[in-house]
Amino acid sequence: MTTPDGRALPMEQPCVVSRSTTAGRDTTHGHHPPVRHLVAVGGVVQGVGFRPFVHALATELGLSGQVANDPTGARIEIEGHPEAVAAFRHRLTADAPPLADIASVSTSELPPTGVTGFTIVPSTTGHGRALVPPDAATCDACLTELADPADRRHRHPFITCTDCGPRFTITTATPYDRATTTMAAFPMCPRCAAEYADPSDRRFHAQPVACWACGPGLRLTGAVRRDGEAAPAEARRMLAAGAILAVKGIGGYHLVCDATDPRTVGELRRRKDRGDKPFAVMAPDPGTAARLGHLGPGERRVLMGRSRPIVLLRRRDPFPLAPQVCPGSPDIGVMLPHAPVHWLLFGLPGDPPGPDTLVVTSGNVSGEPLVTDDREAMLRLSGLADAWLWHDRPIAVACDDSVVRVRADGSPLPVRRSRGYAPARIRLPVAVRPVLAVGGDLKNTLCLAEGDSAWLSAHIGDLDGLAAQRAFERSESHLRALTGVEPVRLAADRHPGYRSTRWARRDGRPLTPVQHHHAHVASAMAEHGLDEPVIGVAFDGTGYGDDGAAWGGEVLLADYAGYRRLAHLAYVPLPGGDAGVRNPYRMALSHLRAAQIPWSPDLPCTTACPPEELRLLDVQLARGLGCTPTSSVGRLFDAVSSLVGICHRAGYEAQAAMELEAAAVTAGRVREGYAFGLGRPAPLLAAIVADLRAGAGAPLIAARFHLAVAGAVRAACRTAHRATGSRTVVLTGGVFTNALLDDMCTAGLAEDGFTVLGHTVVPPGDGGLALGQAVVAARPAER
Repeated sequence: MTTPDGRALPMEQPCVVSRSTTAGRDTTHGHHPPVRHLVAVGGVVQGVGFRPFVHALATELGLSGQVANDPTGARIEIEGHPEAVAAFRHRLTADAPPLADIASVSTSELPPTGVTGFTIVPSTTGHGRALVPPDAATCDACLTELADPADRRHRHPFITCTDCGPRFTITTATPYDRATTTMAAFPMCPRCAAEYADPSDRRFHAQPVACWACGPGLRLTGAVRRDGEAAPAEARRMLAAGAILAVKGIGGYHLVCDATDPRTVGELRRRKDRGDKPFAVMAPDPGTAARLGHLGPGERRVLMGRSRPIVLLRRRDPFPLAPQVCPGSPDIGVMLPHAPVHWLLFGLPGDPPGPDTLVVTSGNVSGEPLVTDDREAMLRLSGLADAWLWHDRPIAVACDDSVVRVRADGSPLPVRRSRGYAPARIRLPVAVRPVLAVGGDLKNTLCLAEGDSAWLSAHIGDLDGLAAQRAFERSESHLRALTGVEPVRLAADRHPGYRSTRWARRDGRPLTPVQHHHAHVASAMAEHGLDEPVIGVAFDGTGYGDDGAAWGGEVLLADYAGYRRLAHLAYVPLPGGDAGVRNPYRMALSHLRAAQIPWSPDLPCTTACPPEELRLLDVQLARGLGCTPTSSVGRLFDAVSSLVGICHRAGYEAQAAMELEAAAVTAGRVREGYAFGLGRPAPLLAAIVADLRAGAGAPLIAARFHLAVAGAVRAACRTAHRATGSRTVVLTGGVFTNALLDDMCTAGLAEDGFTVLGHTVVPPGDGGLALGQAVVAARPAER
């Protein structure tokens, strides 16, 4: 037996196991002759401690044989008494390691050999699909060793075991072995090799195993240089002094600073060109997180889970961090440490105190992809960071932090699905041919699917620049290498101008264009295992419609084969395209014109528009110049936000809607909303204007507006039920990342007797679009 880097281990001979008993009966002798089975296991069984688990289980049951990784998962030969073999097969799935996701188990008989002992043998190579698990946060056992001065991995920034650590972001190919990870360049020292070979050790066949003697090196460079243990200590001192650091984590670089220092947070915002977009923060423990935002049982469960995403919490008042952290947002994004280097930045017991809350944001200039390469980090983050805390273990693929909301019922609502979740398999309710879906142009993710399985890439982001498009291509190649899916068909959005769609057209394979909102509804159906028509409420900012308009306020009757448009928000002009999105006052004025409400100077949106632009906009709307008709509910939120004086210019996507939601939250309990149907919103706008002139505050108007939209959804679904008979509703589209609206709609529809399904696996916004595209384009398999 050898290590993955080819060196001999102390255990070259098979490990002979002793007899054991099960249910009081001898499992190695008896009246029945021994049997030998070949058990093939598919799914996420590599990099999760599965082979050590199999070894321990076979040893406990007194069975002999062997286990190996192969291109499709794991291959087990198991021999012994029939009852013991049957118990082994049952417990193989019932007691599997927590990170495992077993997709299939097939068994065939082999002739017994009489061999004794059970061994882990080298992996076999070839073609197949062995799935790699997501990265997992450092486990409690490793954290105990990290903080133990007597342990040889005390303060080791790459401490890991079979239950935790990097997986997806260090894997270059399958089967998952050290030779197919970015740890291949770091040969194990004798002590690590002995742990790797010891079946009783927690690091038995843990591929990223390393220590101070043989692992990657951590260093701090910039104004000062420190290596090893001194690097995080100096970094912590610099953070306390107001520095901004670039810190290399598991999936890429972060920019990090003290979240309580207004000057430093403001400087980071200026350097990163962040505008007012909220920053996420990292807290060392749930107690600190609870001081920042309201931490209920559902939020605590997600926050402390193995994936360790950013969890959006309702902000505490008074807010204990610098106001520049999340201006105008009702939420604060909080995560706990997920890599050893983060714990070292906060400090271990006995260390000098440093900041107890850190801003941790993606290492990039706003709009660019996440930086993973060290040389690139020194160039692209120059001028943003004062120093770099980095290591020499390469990152195989970028993986940004995941973002999750928690609904009122405690269920998760993904906003961004990436680190800790990608590339976990999504089980499909229908069989599909091998397909690659390329998603949209904003919040882009890719999806590969085949059979009853789909895999989403990590978050790629907006495909505006060349760097982002190259990241898209790297992610596609990496995901294809890990899943083994060779697509025979591509799926893309119908929008002719999307970069993702143009890339798919250049590919040359058969391409199926999928309507944007149909894909949203199909993604929700797929994650809930549905294969029947549903009422799909798809609200977002924009999606290319069948008539060329910008859809976004849609009620559809849909299944995977097609859809029928049952209702939609009345069209209004979107003046100037992106200019109308960046400047919500333009949408407010457009909606007022459509509702025949004069642009009175006492309305905030009128005064927000510069006089010359107001004159040009008047002409533009009158003549229809540069105006696309839109049914977007997202744009309606923008319009109301400006109309009531909350947000007139959006520095980041959905800023106006987020700030409108924040105002509604502060209104307290409001029982009655405005009258509003998904037809023409003129009565709604007239009521808002009347409330403004009567002196109603923005929070009350915002709350009544949210209630109005929820009421319109209920009315539209009741009408849809009468027309179709369906009582299943899915809520999808980026507007439903608004927790207040999502909860209102869910509660109201449930009162009306509907089965209401929201997203819990993929985001409702464009980050989940590719899943729906894949199922629509490639189902049924024989099509």
